[in-house]
Amino acid sequence: MREMNRLLMGGGYSSKKINFTHLSKYLFCMKIHFIAIGGSAMHNLAIALHKKGYRVSGSDDEIFDPSRRRLLQYGLLPEAYGWFPEKITSDLDAVILGMHARADNPELLRAREQGLRVYSYPEFLYEQSKDKTRVVIGGSHGKTTITSMILHVLHYHKIDTDYMVGAQLEGFEVMVRLSGKAPFMIMEGDEYLSSPIDRRPKFHLYKPHIALLSGIAWDHINVFPSFETYLEQFRQFIRIIEENGKLIYCEEDPELRKLSGEALHPSLNLYPYSLPKHEIKDGNTFIAHKDQRYSLRIFGKHNLLNLNGARLVCQQLGVNDEMFFEAIESFQGASNRLEKIFEQNGTVIFRDFAHAPSKLRATTAAVKEQYPEKTVVACMELHTFSSLNQDFLDQYAGAMDAADVALVFFSPHALQMKKLPDLDPATVRKAFGKEGLEVYTDTSLLKGRLEKLGQRQACFLFMSSGNFGGLNFNAFATDLKSRLNE
Repeated sequence: MREMNRLLMGGGYSSKKINFTHLSKYLFCMKIHFIAIGGSAMHNLAIALHKKGYRVSGSDDEIFDPSRRRLLQYGLLPEAYGWFPEKITSDLDAVILGMHARADNPELLRAREQGLRVYSYPEFLYEQSKDKTRVVIGGSHGKTTITSMILHVLHYHKIDTDYMVGAQLEGFEVMVRLSGKAPFMIMEGDEYLSSPIDRRPKFHLYKPHIALLSGIAWDHINVFPSFETYLEQFRQFIRIIEENGKLIYCEEDPELRKLSGEALHPSLNLYPYSLPKHEIKDGNTFIAHKDQRYSLRIFGKHNLLNLNGARLVCQQLGVNDEMFFEAIESFQGASNRLEKIFEQNGTVIFRDFAHAPSKLRATTAAVKEQYPEKTVVACMELHTFSSLNQDFLDQYAGAMDAADVALVFFSPHALQMKKLPDLDPATVRKAFGKEGLEVYTDTSLLKGRLEKLGQRQACFLFMSSGNFGGLNFNAFATDLKSRLNE
């Protein structure tokens, strides 16, 4: 067991020396325990390892759908919620620690007492991909969409790859895949912390051969209290790209232009990208390439930039431009990323994960540009620690200016949970600087206002990493549908 652990977990052995045929007999003996198995990323990794043949167990003090449902489907849902130190036994080959757990978690303390190897989520992904070409997609925005585009194209052309992506994709059973044979590992590179006991940003642990940076806009104020501190994380990320590696970056981002001009290691190859040629006609976006015109199912300048970055990554993986555009025509986007959830009688509803200022600005502008004749009703939720922090609110100035009607929601309970001071709606209105901006703290009042705005030729855009205090989007769409049919 110890020999197996050293070989598979990288304990002093070079990955080039690993004989995977010799190791295959060990796979069904591998025992992995997850502390905080119910997280979005964690439960997908648990399922991926289960599908690979590992023996997986886990604990959590609360698990919600879809994590709960999917863990139950694979027989991985804990029998009871809570932390159980007795689950931490000496025959475990590894313990994977999720961000939801605390540094004083009783299972973590037991694992350390027993001298077990404790991995953060990104540490374990790196160990599993040491022998592969690692592609890491980073940046303050667009990571999930770009990663999704790359995976869609590779899947379309039946190119085998392992991956980790931050959203459920059409045609993909899980958000994480780990195999022994795929030559590539495509990873979404988050700059947030790795675990409660590892304060390094996740994307610092992946050591990419091919890296992409989409843009830099200050976020995570609770971890990076200044823009300079935040910027330094991306500078360090560039430094850890492997020798003779490749950095693909958006040259329209001023911070990335500066970083690319700094003294980087001499073997690094730079590939800038910008907005491709395109046109919008009758609510549809087309892209031009070598006398060909391709119809897209996505839209917005930010998504076209994402597309061009994904194209350059795919080039490095052996996919030429013609192959890329053939595949990308059928890409519908990632879940909750400018996702259309309703359309009837000229009225459309979109849901988007946007919550940071740069994301709100890009998404709202994209929708208005795509539907200039419609009344765009943009509704966003202040839900994250940064967005609810009064020291950060001024970053939202102008973020919803493109909307015809702008609504902002926040929950006083969210402020209490994050131990932040009360927030005055007048402070929110002043920070956004949008004339006529409406602020709501009660979901029922917000729902009533939205119902009054329901009309033909309207476009509703819901932007949040939360759920507006329990607003039922499907019920709202169903009700809107019946009223439009009257």
